[in-house]
Amino acid sequence: MIVRLGRSSTGGATVATSTSSPSTNGITGVLPDSSVEGVIVTPFAQVLVSMQRIRNAFIRLTAAQVSNRYNITTVFDSVPTGNLAQDSSDYKIIANETLEELEWCLKQLENIQTKRPVSDMAFSKFKRLLNKELNSFGEADKSRHQISAYICETFLETEKDVETNEEIDSMLERRRSSGQSHNSTSGQDTNTTSKRQSSGTCDPNANVTNTRTPDTTSSLSSSVTKTRLGSTGSMSTESRKSAQLNDSSGLLTTKLSSSSKSTSQNVDDGNGPYLPIHGVETPNDNELEERFSQCLDEWGLDIFEIDRLSNGHALTTVAYRIFQKRDLLKTFCIDPRVFVRYLLRVESTYHADVPYHNSMHAADVLQTAHFLLQAEALDDVFSDLEILAVLFAAVIHDVDHPGVTNQFLINTGHELALQYNDASVLENHHLYMAFKILTEKDCDIFANLGGKKRQTLRRMVIELVLATDMSKHMSLLADLRTMVETKKVSGSGMLNLDNYADRIQILQNMIHCADLSNPAKPLRLYRKWTGRLIEEFFRQGDKERKLSLEISPMCDRESVEVEKSQVSFIDFVCHPLWETWCDLVHPCAQLILDTLEDNRDWYECHTKESKIKVTQLARPKLATAAEDDEEISTTSGNT
Repeated sequence: MIVRLGRSSTGGATVATSTSSPSTNGITGVLPDSSVEGVIVTPFAQVLVSMQRIRNAFIRLTAAQVSNRYNITTVFDSVPTGNLAQDSSDYKIIANETLEELEWCLKQLENIQTKRPVSDMAFSKFKRLLNKELNSFGEADKSRHQISAYICETFLETEKDVETNEEIDSMLERRRSSGQSHNSTSGQDTNTTSKRQSSGTCDPNANVTNTRTPDTTSSLSSSVTKTRLGSTGSMSTESRKSAQLNDSSGLLTTKLSSSSKSTSQNVDDGNGPYLPIHGVETPNDNELEERFSQCLDEWGLDIFEIDRLSNGHALTTVAYRIFQKRDLLKTFCIDPRVFVRYLLRVESTYHADVPYHNSMHAADVLQTAHFLLQAEALDDVFSDLEILAVLFAAVIHDVDHPGVTNQFLINTGHELALQYNDASVLENHHLYMAFKILTEKDCDIFANLGGKKRQTLRRMVIELVLATDMSKHMSLLADLRTMVETKKVSGSGMLNLDNYADRIQILQNMIHCADLSNPAKPLRLYRKWTGRLIEEFFRQGDKERKLSLEISPMCDRESVEVEKSQVSFIDFVCHPLWETWCDLVHPCAQLILDTLEDNRDWYECHTKESKIKVTQLARPKLATAAEDDEEISTTSGNT
């Protein structure tokens, strides 16, 4: 697994990995050519490098004439000239190493199943190595164990499928063993069968006769009605807990019907003769204009200040300014008044009482995605429709978020978990809400899109919002790392994004990076976002304690250590992702990586020196920008 080990002497980030590839071939080490820096960790890129080595060795051993009819480019220097005698020691060494490398490549190719994406190999490898590291990391103390559990449960796809597959494998193994035993004792079959039938334990006909009654269907329906999700008597208590939860979190379902009336009456919704420069009237238009002129295209826009200056309309104003700046309203014939009306509806459907997943977070993700799109390496890569899709997805990606996790909804049997079959529950709900608001009167911002374009846009938005499910993190990272390393070992150093699958993959990782960008923002903003997220976690933990449920990792306000958790979060989750993104768009994102590493060092320093537990701090204070500046300067002066 790629983890942050520190900065190299050149200022770049170093990575490490382990692999089963032949050590004699140098696949696990730094490639000799200066154009490929770091360690190649994804299996597909490793195979490419090995095949390039084999090609060079073949040319040298056979003195074959290189025609390069397929325009092959490699990361290596030209093949050494000079014939080798077949009986020389150099010839034998090269031949043996080449054979070993070829056999390793064949073994890797055997592991690729039909129609299985090659990035699955990287995903499996990353997941295996990360699990190994987290298990070792979590053995140190209780707080580290909690951090390890949080990362595993949040950023790795559920292990339930793995457990199910293992159980199926176990059943098949028992069946095979039983079959072998059956064949070896065939002489005893008659007596054994007679005994089974007489005891009534294994006779299929006897079971059917005894269990099927005229009342089966009605009794089953009654059972389901009483227990909702379970089949045992003990589930009645859980049903009551679920009912309590559904009552307490009814804002998920009632918000939609009421939010259409909750748009601020003091805001110009676009029905007047003109639209304000920020889409809505604000009490600080000039100051807001100054902030947007200076910072809209920069890393680290202070969304909290924008929200204050816009009187609580950070999402509407940021979205309006970005869409106008990119000329998307004109390109897609979007009525500005309809656009503002839609933004206000979406903004009001976010819950202001949710500390983190609110409209300010959506505005922050939107502005971050806007910044990432400006990378020079991505110039002229995406179509206008693809840019529209990723920015729109950022606007709506958490709409109507209740402030609890997918797993919480699943564990409590919430109606949304039932509706979406436990799969990306909240992400599917956000999409439903966003598209449903489009159907409301004077809210269809895509009314002038042709049918085909509209369907394409919808498909992209769905793929992008589903990519914000944090359980997809490792899969997204594996895909991105495979793409980056394939670009490296191809020799050209250029991205080939001629097909939709590759471009949507980049956009999925872009919105995922934007969603995990807080640790890479200026420290003052990062700390404020952290306080909000931790408070949201604690509120979920309070709900779980009230419902007598097991408290989720990082949600127990009595045991969480914020500083230590942030260091681990950066090391195991954020840094590998941002390092890979920086490799993709190099050198455009180096500032982001540097800021991330500086913030990590700040938290590590305070973990060692202060040892302050969250239980001593009570609920995190949602401070103003000025208060944060004062706090940080005071703290810095004391350290």
